[in-house]
Parts: sequence; C-alpha cells; structure tokens
Amino acid sequence: MEFGIAAITLAVSFITTLVLTKYWIKIAKRAGIVGKDMNKRGRPQVAEAGGITVLLGISSSILVYVFFKTFYLHSSSTTLLVFASLSSLLLAGFLGFVDDILGWKIGLRQWQKPVLTIPAAIPLMVINAGVSEMVIPLIGKVDFGILYPLLIIPLGIIGAANGFNLIAGHNALEAGMGAIILGALGAVTLNQGALWVSVICFSSVAGLLGFLVYNKYPARIFPGDSLTYFIGTLIAIVAILGNVEKIAIILFIPYFIEFILKARSGFRAENFGKPDSAGRLEPVHERICSLTHVAMLLPYKLTGKRPREYDVVLLILLFELILALAVIFVM
Repeated sequence: MEFGIAAITLAVSFITTLVLTKYWIKIAKRAGIVGKDMNKRGRPQVAEAGGITVLLGISSSILVYVFFKTFYLHSSSTTLLVFASLSSLLLAGFLGFVDDILGWKIGLRQWQKPVLTIPAAIPLMVINAGVSEMVIPLIGKVDFGILYPLLIIPLGIIGAANGFNLIAGHNALEAGMGAIILGALGAVTLNQGALWVSVICFSSVAGLLGFLVYNKYPARIFPGDSLTYFIGTLIAIVAILGNVEKIAIILFIPYFIEFILKARSGFRAENFGKPDSAGRLEPVHERICSLTHVAMLLPYKLTGKRPREYDVVLLILLFELILALAVIFVM
C-alpha cells in the first residue's frame, strides 16, 4: 500500500511541475523575468526563476504523501519531520526566488548569499532533527549533542544550498545534477528502511524530470537560484534525516572541486563558454576555474573538436553518475 502511495506522490510531482513550468515560461516572459543564454549565438532571452515551479510541484507531492499516510495508513510518526523539512524547503525556494528577482537589481555580494540562506536551517534546528552522533574518520564516534542542531545543521544547509549553486549556467546541468544526487540518496535511504525519506527523494527526482522537459537543450527556461538554493537545501535535509551525511559528502565531491577551482579566480570566474559559429564552446578564461572549463577542454584535447553545450553537461553528469553508482553498489 505504501509503495502505491509513493507512486501517486511521484506522479503528482512530475505532472504538477510539468504543467506549472509550461505556464511559468509565458508568465516570466510577460513580466520580463528573463536572462540571456550565454552559451548560444546571439544570446537569446530565456525565462528565468523556473525553480519556483519545481518547488511547488515537489511541495504538492509531499502534502499528498502526508495526506495518504494520515488518512489511509493512519500513521503520523514522521509528520513533524516532514513539515519541518517542507518549511525549510519553502523558505529556501522563496529566498532563492527573491534573489532571482532582486539580486541583479541590488547586486548581492558573494558573502551576502550564504547569509540569505540562514533562515532555511531554522525549522530543522528548532525540532532538533537528525542524529547527533556521527562517525568521524580517524577519530571514531563523536556525539555533538546540542552543537548538532545549533552548528552542524545550519552549516550543512547553508553549505549545501550555496555549494549546489556553484556548478550551473548550462542547459539541464543543475536539474540533472540534482536528479542524480537525489536519486542516489533515495536508493540508499530506501535500502536502509527509511521509506519516507526515499519517497521525498524520488518525488524530487520526478519533479526535476518534469522541469527538464523544458530545461533540456535548447532550454526554454532557466532554473535560477530558486532551484539551486532549494535543491541544495533538500540534499542537506535528506542527509540529516536519513543519517547519510557521509554519502551526501561523497556525492558532493564535484562541488568541492568546483569550490577549489573557483577560488583560483576569487570566485569571479564564469561557467559559461564562448560559442563559435557552429555552437561549439571554449572557455572564456585562460585558466581552468571551473569543472565546466574542464569539460570544454577535455574533448578538445582528446579529439581536436570543441564540444557543444550538451556535451559539456553530459560529461559533468557522467562524473556525478559514477559517484552515484559507487555509493549505491559499492558502499
């Protein structure tokens, strides 16, 4: 019965996101909420802030899941955790949407963006979510006690929300990375018996797949910070509630690499490339300051041909997929 409810939840997430995204494209263009596609010749205008539709689709599916668990399975054991998580997700998505709408106008500085995501951690902090005992390499088990909700949770959410925002700027990249990471976390938590956490993961994957219908190359809509803040927060929440922090850290390896590469430029380097007349990309910087730059240069070094945008995205997604398969089948 619970797997049937999970299937309904996934369908709601996919269909709701798919329908809302189609209408948001029209609304965003009429409202002037658009951005330039820097990886295309002529830099066409594309609808922005599409993450808001994914947020609404996934949130709706979570509410449907709670409804069926409450009235059909008569179970409310995880309701507090679910609603605290939903509160964090809505806050993260709203703050990302505000950044999408106002950020370019008021020119938010890099240090201001982590501050902007602090409120998203509060709901999980106040209910003392997660397990305070963690296994630290070379040290062993450490019980953080009160420091876990006051320090570890906010650091995890702020770090994941802003870290997930680092690898972006190409059609289907952010949504694709999110789908792979959450799919892997869903498989791991399902194997560990945390069905409700895995349902949230897989319903999120379904929502991201619905969004990818319009975000795939050539994109008709961009995700914006409303998606990256929200999905990054969701990954942190799943890691905390599913007690799979180590798995999440492994899946976040590309973002740690990206952080190091971006630091070389003082976090000023751009991820997009410079398209030629055939739509093939080369980095806009002389130094490698992003994984996207690596993905642009590697095919050129191996084949002598510049990659197209979707080639760059596929290479990065392949890297993430290898990590995902490793945590599922090896760990």
